[in-house]
Amino acid sequence: MALRVEPSGQACGARVTGVDLSRPLDPATVAELRAAWLEHHVLAFPDQRIGDDDLERFTLAFGGFGDDPFFAPIPGRRHIAAIRREADETTPLFAENWHADWSFQARPPAGTCLMAVDIPPVGGDTLFANQHRAWEALGPDQQARYADLVAIHSARLPYAPDGTYGARDKGRSMDIRPSEAALATQTHPLVPAHPETGRRGFYSTLGYIIGIEGLAQEAAIALLMELQAWQGDDRFVYRHRWEPDMLVMWDNRSVLHRATGGYEGHRRELHRTTIAAWNGS
Repeated sequence: MALRVEPSGQACGARVTGVDLSRPLDPATVAELRAAWLEHHVLAFPDQRIGDDDLERFTLAFGGFGDDPFFAPIPGRRHIAAIRREADETTPLFAENWHADWSFQARPPAGTCLMAVDIPPVGGDTLFANQHRAWEALGPDQQARYADLVAIHSARLPYAPDGTYGARDKGRSMDIRPSEAALATQTHPLVPAHPETGRRGFYSTLGYIIGIEGLAQEAAIALLMELQAWQGDDRFVYRHRWEPDMLVMWDNRSVLHRATGGYEGHRRELHRTTIAAWNGS
């Protein structure tokens, strides 16, 4: 069957059919999928009756496994975490703010994969914001304001012992492991060139970004708050609606993402891997 890539018609995203992810992918198919991934930033593969072995094999086809701190892996696996919420869970929604996965690392993951395990009949959409479009929609004077800034990233707000998912976070079904390691910082350009396409775009946002080099903290937070509102503007957003037996992969270097609720009383679980930073080949 022929591979088919159908764009979402929104700011990013495409639906991919004509490929069976329960089988190993040949190099030509991987190359075709990678090109579609770089073009559309988010790829959704419907009707994939796959398991954890298939998820791992798919992830490895696009690079090694990323380093995933602060999550315990599911039993019997080293690189798969469960993004889970039970039907009766009342804790605040996990990952409901815009972010790029693990941007506080020295070499953050190139991408993330999520495999549907238990999908509620309503709600639970994932939003993606195209950061190339967010950058390109700015005028020259606005771009000049951000072009050379260096952002300071850290996991301290969510994952430090006193963070959002720290000691005060009770009753959550996800196995999150807060740590003092979350206090570390790492810098990245605020508007880097994509390592594979060369296209510029904003990288990460307020939350994992906790400051800007050379700016006083008050001024940095004000700038980041203003920028975050722009980064998540509706014109840059793709709303992904999940289906059973679906796998989604996205490019962490070009999009932000966040979770949404609306499925109270229903269970939701997805299995997650990250794709290691691109090594240039």
